[in-house]
Amino acid sequence: DDGDKDRFVDMACVKLEDGGGSDSEDDRGRGRNDSDAPLEDGTKVEARYRGKAKYYPGKISRVRSNGTYDVAYDDGEKEFGVKREMIKVLESSSRSRSRGRDDSDAGDGIGEGDKVEARYRGKMKWYAGKVARVRSNGTMDIHYDDGEKELGVDPSFVRAVKKSSSRSPRGRRDDSETEGGALEEGTKVEARYRGKAKYYPGKIGRVRSNGTYDINYDDGEKEFGVKKEFIKVLESNSTSRSRGRDDSEASDDIREDDKVEARYRGKSKWYPGKVSRVRSNGTMDI
Repeated sequence: DDGDKDRFVDMACVKLEDGGGSDSEDDRGRGRNDSDAPLEDGTKVEARYRGKAKYYPGKISRVRSNGTYDVAYDDGEKEFGVKREMIKVLESSSRSRSRGRDDSDAGDGIGEGDKVEARYRGKMKWYAGKVARVRSNGTMDIHYDDGEKELGVDPSFVRAVKKSSSRSPRGRRDDSETEGGALEEGTKVEARYRGKAKYYPGKIGRVRSNGTYDINYDDGEKEFGVKKEFIKVLESNSTSRSRGRDDSEASDDIREDDKVEARYRGKSKWYPGKVSRVRSNGTMDI
């Protein structure tokens, strides 16, 4: 009943259920009665994914000519050609759909470039992003702040961000614009890697003509074309740089073949090695 199949089962491993035939007929009958009404595209349902016992919420995405249905599940999964007896209509389908619209009632007025929150792949949690495109069928393409992209998102899964100007982006602009003005190559900063929430230390590797920046993170990662609002200048930029020089001022005397310790790819831990080359720009090969 959970959808799995087994072949060449020994008779000693099989037994009849007491009253199995009549019970199963009753169960099937109840299933049909629960879903006698014809299903349509967009109908909110619950279906037994791959014929297994548990029902999962979703909606009908296509009615096929052979009497089966394609189901788009709320968790993002899709299943094709699902039999009618595996599907039951949600009695509160219309109510839950209206609640979804109420929760994101600004969806009708959302346009391209608007800051929004959306339920990624129909899941329960809301993620911040912006609308990249509003399609003719009413769905939207969302570019999430963490770098993910999702196409054709149902508007019931999208809600406008109210008072977005008062949220953290304004604070970030204040941080980056008032502390030292324009960023320059080599400036010590912290940046939100791929637009995620956490800041990581690094420095400006390049200032691009479109107003974005390339970041060389202290852990060795690099990121290109980072927006200004994802970057903040370290207040102790100059002092930390001077401390760095004091901490390694003996480096002026380091020569090729000297035994040294170095922070591999800029990470915090020191590893022993030796200098294989001192370059003209003052850097070294270890």
